[in-house]
Amino acid sequence: MAVFPWHSRNRNYKAELASCRLETVPLECGDYHPLKPITVTESKTKKVSRKGSTSSTSSSSSSSVVDPLSSVLDGTDPLSMFAATSDPAATATVTDSSRKKRDKDDSSFVGPDFEPWANKRGEILARYTTTEKLSINLFMGSEKGRAGAAASAMSEKVRTRLEELDDFEEGSQKELLNLTQQDYVNRIEELNQSLKDAWASDQKVKALKIVIQCSKLLSDTSVIQFYPSKFVLITDILDTFGKLVYERIFSMCVDSRSTLPDHFSPENVSDTAKETCLNWFFKIASIRELIPRFYVEASILKCNKFLSKTGISECLPRLTCMIRGIGDPLVSVYARAYLCRVGMEVAPNLKGSLNKNFFDFLLTFKQIHGDTVQNQLVAQGVELLSYLPLYSPAMGWIFQCVSYHAPEALLTEMMERCKKLGNNALLLNSVMSAFRAEFIAARSMDFIGMIKECDESGFPKHLLFRSLGLNLALADPPESDRLQILNEAWKVITKLKNPQDYINCAEVWVEYTCRHFTKREVNTVLADVIKHMTPDRAFEDSYPQLQSIIKKVIAHFHDFSVLFSVEKFLPFLDMFQKESVRVEVCKCIMEAFIKHHQEPTKDPVILNALLHICKTMHDSVNALTLEDEKRMLAHLINGFIKMVSFGRDFEQQLSFYVESRSMFCNLEPVLVQLIHSVNRLAMETRKVVKGNHSRKTAAFVRACVAYCFITIPSLVGIFTRLNLYLHSGQVALANQCLSQADAFFKAAIGLIPEVPKMISIDGKLRPSEPFLLEFLCNFFSTLLIVPDHPEHGVLFLVRELLNVIQDYTWEDNSDDKIRIYTSVLHLLSAMSQDTYLYHIDKVDSNDSLYGGDSKFLAENSKLCEVVMAQILEHLKALAKDEALKRQSLLGLSFFNSILAHGDLRNNKLNQLSVNLWHLAQRHGCADTRTMVKTLDYIKKRSKQPDMNHLTELALRLPLQTRT
Repeated sequence: MAVFPWHSRNRNYKAELASCRLETVPLECGDYHPLKPITVTESKTKKVSRKGSTSSTSSSSSSSVVDPLSSVLDGTDPLSMFAATSDPAATATVTDSSRKKRDKDDSSFVGPDFEPWANKRGEILARYTTTEKLSINLFMGSEKGRAGAAASAMSEKVRTRLEELDDFEEGSQKELLNLTQQDYVNRIEELNQSLKDAWASDQKVKALKIVIQCSKLLSDTSVIQFYPSKFVLITDILDTFGKLVYERIFSMCVDSRSTLPDHFSPENVSDTAKETCLNWFFKIASIRELIPRFYVEASILKCNKFLSKTGISECLPRLTCMIRGIGDPLVSVYARAYLCRVGMEVAPNLKGSLNKNFFDFLLTFKQIHGDTVQNQLVAQGVELLSYLPLYSPAMGWIFQCVSYHAPEALLTEMMERCKKLGNNALLLNSVMSAFRAEFIAARSMDFIGMIKECDESGFPKHLLFRSLGLNLALADPPESDRLQILNEAWKVITKLKNPQDYINCAEVWVEYTCRHFTKREVNTVLADVIKHMTPDRAFEDSYPQLQSIIKKVIAHFHDFSVLFSVEKFLPFLDMFQKESVRVEVCKCIMEAFIKHHQEPTKDPVILNALLHICKTMHDSVNALTLEDEKRMLAHLINGFIKMVSFGRDFEQQLSFYVESRSMFCNLEPVLVQLIHSVNRLAMETRKVVKGNHSRKTAAFVRACVAYCFITIPSLVGIFTRLNLYLHSGQVALANQCLSQADAFFKAAIGLIPEVPKMISIDGKLRPSEPFLLEFLCNFFSTLLIVPDHPEHGVLFLVRELLNVIQDYTWEDNSDDKIRIYTSVLHLLSAMSQDTYLYHIDKVDSNDSLYGGDSKFLAENSKLCEVVMAQILEHLKALAKDEALKRQSLLGLSFFNSILAHGDLRNNKLNQLSVNLWHLAQRHGCADTRTMVKTLDYIKKRSKQPDMNHLTELALRLPLQTRT
C-alpha cells in the first residue's frame, strides 16, 4: 500500500453537538402514569362439546388489576405444582417437610428472648473438665438362648420384650477403666452412634438398652468436677432417643390418605400408634433403677400427646416427685434441670411443675452443706470453693425457666425464699444470673445488702458483684441509687488482691460507669485498673479483659475530644505491650472514630492521639504482613486523613500531609491518598483565591505540586505512578503551573518503557497492554490542551510519546499498538482545528498560541502521515490466513477513523478509504450487518450541508454478497 497524505476535516463542534441532541416530542399522558397499576384484560375460553355436534367456543373477558408478584406470595409456584403432581415421591417429600415444620412450630412456644440450652452446651463442656481418669460401666446382655417360636399373642410378645430387658440388667458387666476425658467423650459419641444404628436396623430393644446404660452413668459422681460435662453428653443421647421414638409413632399416624393436622388431638391418632406408644411407656416403667427410669421417661415426655390431652400435665408432677428419691444433691439438681428443659420444650405453659421443681430444690438445698456431701468432697480431695460452682449450670437453667415471663409477684416470692436460706451466695448468684435484668436493676440496693450479708466461704463476694454488674449493663437502676451502687461495688472490687479476679469484675463495671457517669469517674476507674494490673506485668495475662474495657469505653464516648481528654486513656493503652493485641486495640479505636466522628476536625488533642494510634498500626507492618491486613490498616489510616481539615489554613493542612507522609511511608494506599488529598488542596486554593493569583498562593500551589512530584516515585505500582503523574499534571495545568505540568507529563512518558508484560491484580497475573491502552487514551485527551514549550519545538510531548510507543516491545499477536496510533491520529486531527473542543481557564492551548499557523499545521500533517504509515504497514503484515479476521476488523476501524476525522474531499484520502472498505470485506471476514449499517450512516450524512462528496463515496463502496 502506498503512503497517503492526511487532511483533517474542519469541525464545528457546537453544530455537531446540536445535531446529536434528541428531538423533543410532546407527550400526551392522559390517565397514563408509569407507577399506576397495570390493568390486564383476561380472556377465558370455554369449550362446549355435544354428541353429534361440533365443538363450539364461548369467550368472556374481564378486566382486573393483577399484581405480578402475587403468584409468588401466595405460594402457587407453577414449577413446584407441576413437580408435585407429576412425581408421587415429591408429594411425599412435601408432606414430610410440612410435618417437620409443624413439629418445630408445635414446640416453639418460647420466644427469641429465651436463651436456648444449645447456647449453654458448649460453655459447659469447655469449662468443666478434668485430668483424672474416668470409667464407664457397660452391662452386656447374656447370650443365653431364647424360646424357639415367637408367641402370637400380644401378652406373649410383651413378656418376651420384658425378658430381654431383664436379661440386659442381669447380664455380664464390663467396666472400661482409666479413660482420659477425650476417650470418655469418644466412647459416649460411639454409644450415640450405636443408638442411631440400632434404631435404623429396627433393633428397638437394643436402642433402649443403650439409653438405659447411658442414663445409669448419671448416678456416678466419682469424678465430680466432670459431672456437668457428663450430663451434657448423656442428655444428648437422651434427646436423640426421644426424637426417634416420637418420629416413629408419628409416622404410624400418617398414611397415603390422611395426615395429622397441625395441632392434633389424641382422637386423631390411630389405635396402632397409641398401642406402640403405650408399649414404650410400659417398657420404661419396668426399669428397676430410679435414675435411668426417670431420664428415659422424661426423654419421651412429648409422646404423651398421642395418648391423652392431659398426659403431659399429669406426667410432669409425677416426674418432679420422682426426683425427691435421688439422694445426691448434685445429681438431683441436674435431674431437675433436665426435666425443666424438656418441660419448656413440650409444655412451657405448664408453669406449675417448673415452680414445684424450684421450691423442691430450695427445700433440699441445705443438703449441700451436709455431712454426706462433705465426706464425699474429702474423699475426692475437692474443696468447697471448687464444688459449689458445679451447681451453677443446673441452677441457672432452672431459675431461667421459672423466671421466664413470670409475674413480678412470683419473682419477689422467690427472692424472699432465697433470703430465708441465709442469703446463700451460690443461690443469690443464680437468681441474678437468671432473673430479668430489669427486675434485678430495680432492686440493686436490696441485692447489694444481701451480698454484704453473704458468707464468702465457698463462693466469693466479688463474683456476686460481677453478676450484679452484668445485669446493670442491660438495665438501668434508679437514678438516685446509681452513685451509691458504684461506690459499694468498687469498694469490694478495689480490695481484690488477685489480678485475675479483679479484672474479671472491673471489666463488667466499666460499662456501668460509662453508661451513667462522666469522664471524671471513668478516668478514676481506668486509673484503678492501671494500678492493679501494672505490678508484675499482670496485664499480660488479661489482654482479653483489657480489650473489652477499651471497647466499652469507646462505645459510649463518641466525642473523641472528650475521650482523649480522659487523662488515663492513653496510659491505659500502654498496657498493651504485645504487638498483635496493641494493633487490634488501635484498629477498634480507629473504626469507632470513622463510624461516629462525622465532622472534619482540627482538634490538636484528637490529631496527636490518633496520629500516635495510626503510627502504631503502621509500624506493625513487616515483610510477613498479609496483603489483606495491609489493606485494612491503610483503609483505617485513610479514613482518619480524610477527616482532618484546617479550613482555609492551607499551609497547616499541607504541613499535616507532610508529617503523615513521613509517618506512613510503608503503606502505599496511604501515600496515594495523601497525593490525592494534596491535589484537592491545590484545587481548593485555586477556588478560594478566585483569580487573585498572588505570589504567596502561587508559591503554595507549587509546594503542593512539588509534594506530589517527590512522593510519586516512592510508589511501587507502575500504573499507580502513571495515573498519579497524569492526575498531578492536570492539577498543575489547572493552576497555571505549566513547567511543573510538563515535568509530570515527561515523567509519565519516561515511565512507559518500564511497564512489564504482566502485572499482578488481586493476586493474579494479567496482561498489562489493556491497562496501558486505557492510560494512553486518557493521556491523549490531556495532551490536546497542553501548550507547547517555547524551547522544545512543535508538539514536543506528542513526539516523545510516539517515540516511546514505537520502541515499546508489544506482544506479537497484539493490535494494541495500532489502536494507540489510531487514537494519536484522532488527537492530531483535533489539534489541527481552529478552536479546540475544550480548554482550561487561563491556559492558552496551541489553538490560541499558533492561531492556525501554516507551519504548525504542516508539522501536524507530517506526524499524521508517519502514524498512518505505521498503521498501513501493520495492516499489510496481517495478510496471512490466521490474521485475516484481525486485518478486516482493523481495516474497518481505520476506515471509520478517516470517515470521522479525515477530509474525504481529498482524492487520495478518499481512495484510501475505498481501499480500506474493500480490505475489510476481502476474504469474507467482515460482518455484513455492520457493513450495511456503516453504509447507511454514510448515505445519511451525505444529506447534511457540505457533505455532498459522501454521496459519490457511497456509490464506490459495494457490499460483498455471500453465496
